[in-house]
Amino acid sequence: MINKKIKDRYDVLRVCFVVIFSIIILKLGYMTIIKGDYYFEQAQNKVYKKILVESPRGEIRDRYGRLLAGNRASFTVQLLKNEIEKANANEVGQKVINVLEKNGEKYIDEFPIIKENGKFVYTYDKNIEEWKIKNDIPLSYNAKESFYHIVDRLVDEGVISIDDNTTGYDLQKILNENGYYPPIYVSKWEFAENVKKNQWLYRYRIKEDEKLSTQETFNRLREYFKVDESLNDDEARKILLFRDLLKSQGYLQYQPMKLAIDIKKQTVAEIEELAIELPGVSIETEPIRYYPNGNQASHILGQIGKISQQAEIDTYTTDKGYSVSDMIGKTGIEKTFEDKLHGEKGFKKVVVDSSGRLIQNIDIQSPKAGDTVYLTIDKDLQKVAEDSLEKALKTIQAGGTFESPWGNYRLRDNKRIYNNATSGAVVALDVKTGEILAMASYPDYDPNLFATGITTEDMNKLLPKNKNNPLEAKPLYNIATMTFVQPGSIFKMITGLAAIDNGLDPKYEIYDKGRIMLGNKSFGCWIWNDYRGSHGPTNLYKAIEQSCNYYMYSISVGYDYSKEKPLPVKMNVDEILRYARLFGLDEKTGIEIEEISGKVPNPKAKFETTKRSLKYALDRKLKTYFDDINGEKDKEEYEKRVDEIVSWMGENPGRGTLLKRLEKLHIKEDKIGEVADLIKYSYFNQAKWTTGDTFNISIGQGSNAYTPIQMANYIAGLVNGGYRNKVTVVDKIESYDKMNIDKVEVQREKIPLNEDSNLDEIKKGMLRVTEQGTAKKVFGNFPVKVGAKTGTAQKSGRIPTADEVEYLISHMSSFGVNNQEALDLADKYEKADDSKYSKDYYIRKALYKLNPRLTYDEINRFKDTYDNFAWFVSFAPYDDPEIAVVSLIFQGGHGGYASPVARDIMVEYFGLTKNEDDYEVKEELKIKEELNR
Repeated sequence: MINKKIKDRYDVLRVCFVVIFSIIILKLGYMTIIKGDYYFEQAQNKVYKKILVESPRGEIRDRYGRLLAGNRASFTVQLLKNEIEKANANEVGQKVINVLEKNGEKYIDEFPIIKENGKFVYTYDKNIEEWKIKNDIPLSYNAKESFYHIVDRLVDEGVISIDDNTTGYDLQKILNENGYYPPIYVSKWEFAENVKKNQWLYRYRIKEDEKLSTQETFNRLREYFKVDESLNDDEARKILLFRDLLKSQGYLQYQPMKLAIDIKKQTVAEIEELAIELPGVSIETEPIRYYPNGNQASHILGQIGKISQQAEIDTYTTDKGYSVSDMIGKTGIEKTFEDKLHGEKGFKKVVVDSSGRLIQNIDIQSPKAGDTVYLTIDKDLQKVAEDSLEKALKTIQAGGTFESPWGNYRLRDNKRIYNNATSGAVVALDVKTGEILAMASYPDYDPNLFATGITTEDMNKLLPKNKNNPLEAKPLYNIATMTFVQPGSIFKMITGLAAIDNGLDPKYEIYDKGRIMLGNKSFGCWIWNDYRGSHGPTNLYKAIEQSCNYYMYSISVGYDYSKEKPLPVKMNVDEILRYARLFGLDEKTGIEIEEISGKVPNPKAKFETTKRSLKYALDRKLKTYFDDINGEKDKEEYEKRVDEIVSWMGENPGRGTLLKRLEKLHIKEDKIGEVADLIKYSYFNQAKWTTGDTFNISIGQGSNAYTPIQMANYIAGLVNGGYRNKVTVVDKIESYDKMNIDKVEVQREKIPLNEDSNLDEIKKGMLRVTEQGTAKKVFGNFPVKVGAKTGTAQKSGRIPTADEVEYLISHMSSFGVNNQEALDLADKYEKADDSKYSKDYYIRKALYKLNPRLTYDEINRFKDTYDNFAWFVSFAPYDDPEIAVVSLIFQGGHGGYASPVARDIMVEYFGLTKNEDDYEVKEELKIKEELNR
């Protein structure tokens, strides 16, 4: 019986073995006979790999083919992971880095632990801190609080408007459209740097919940890579950064990595001499981006840099197959035309084993260079624009004289020197095509600094010295396309055109009495404000020539205040703003680089927009401002009180009434003054549209704000027969093999006016500006007829100091409080609040507590006030306009001070000699002038 059972089991086993081997044989037959080709190809793909070879970046040239951005050969130190790890990787790393340091070479150091003041810190944390400091965000704020801090500030400044239904994603889009890119993931309210930090820690299986200190993490990695214990931290870090770079390569051991770019020949020689001691370290020749003209056209060309932001990683590495070490365009033409300029990489085909180690080189395919982008700018004209702008700024700062063969011009008045005139921009535009001929922003920068990765020291030099001052010089910022400010009197042509196109005779005279009184508020002409004078009888031509505010005030509302009767034309602010929109002042110009748009005001929406903005601001601000409720916990009561405050907007009560009402709502005693000032002066007073608002709009003040490039395109539309151009800075794109050329077509549309001939009336007024008006001193002897307009736009407020804490302490006695008592109270507030805000916030809080009568303006009274923006717009030749030039100088004092820049550009454009005694004009221009006569 037992033997039978054993035999039965053997039979079962035999059947099982037969079935198993039958399946194996059938599977092998299927794989070798039926799917043999498929699996052979799969095996080949696992064996053969491609090592990418860098392609030269496409060139950028000016309209005449002159090089603006190209490439030059450079030596690069490359690492081959599998060869290094066969040897002693730590020793190789230490040796090669010591060679690089000895010769003063920059090398790639992305190891995220650095030493500061004797302590280890994460670069991720440092980057977050620096970003907060740069944007004046309390260091204790988390990602969500930091994000909304930016939003709140931009809402308060009127840069953006939102409502209660605006989501985080919507806000992110709005911020990006206005040129703000908070490094925050809205989806999970996390700093992008923290996400990268956790990803890096995970590479070493260090979990976030371990909560290791930076020092402990550093020590863990020393053990992980078996760094010699006898080495100090600095020497150990060199090895760690080297090993971390190798580890970042993952399993692609055959793919070389870059350690240093653009090294000296001496360094090349030393590394090659140590070839036996440095296995896996090689020298390769690669193209490097090169800008032969240094700073020239830097804001147009832009800069390149390594892929770093998550959006860039998603776009380029995930979607487009870039390597994480690739350089991409970050700004300007380099960014916009990245796909064209990048080129197509070549490759070396190699054989690797199952571990990814290189076995054999098989084949090579040469890379293809990127396409060439030809710009519309003239290199020579661009240089003149940049040099003249810089010269004008430095002359204004010194209160000197702008010297020129065409006449000297003193850039100071009898009252003061404008030494804050440190920034400006100029745009020269072809009025018939919308092509940018030159565009400069000062200060500028050298894009070569970014070609191989900019150092911290160089980057710090490019950052604003006073981060608190919005008008501080910013070398990396393109004022021409990214800054909108009040236009002042250069907007008056819009007001004048709106009136005459609606039927007002341009010769109709209004008697300028100097000022118009609305209640107890005076709206004076500049001649009244400065000299108590008037322009007397004034028509459109004289109003433009002498920049008469009184005339513009009157026509803006269709009322002659000198005769106290309506004008023979119906006019209001809506008409003025309709014409502003017709000339594109509510939209971007279409230029191919970064651009924001100034906005035409909307009187009808002003009240509701201001109301929504106030509700949003209060909802974010007052959560801890009530002494009997907490906004986070008592949401229903909190929202009820916020709504009550907002409901007072239509009434707009006085400050004293506001203080009493806020006290009844249980606003904390030390917060009442702050809240009252916020709602009264920043919102209530700004909500209702008044005749005074219309007056301000008519002369380019108020909520008017436009960019220099918008202004240039508007002037072009005024003088080219009424056509609105799409602005372009790109002429054509030529493929690397010269076989295909994509020409950028001129795009323009007719501006719908009642009478096109009315544009000629505006031009007549602008001609009088240079022949007998505010620009006569600059263009009086110019051989080409030029039409122009000066503009002096006011900037309200006081200039923040670089160190607000020092400012407050140094003026403490003037605030009527005891110095030590105020500082002690500020420290008490700060400790109770766990340093949630900046130090100066707590000092101000203490000042308000110790002296309740103090106001915001009184605390800031010792700071300098902003000087006026100086605008100058012009076109030439008068009879057949070709070029429009617009220049803007921050805090330049007077509009005329920006005019010499335009003159220099026109001298170069028309080919005029610099010899004062021998004025010559290009032959082409002479012929045109004769025909026009």
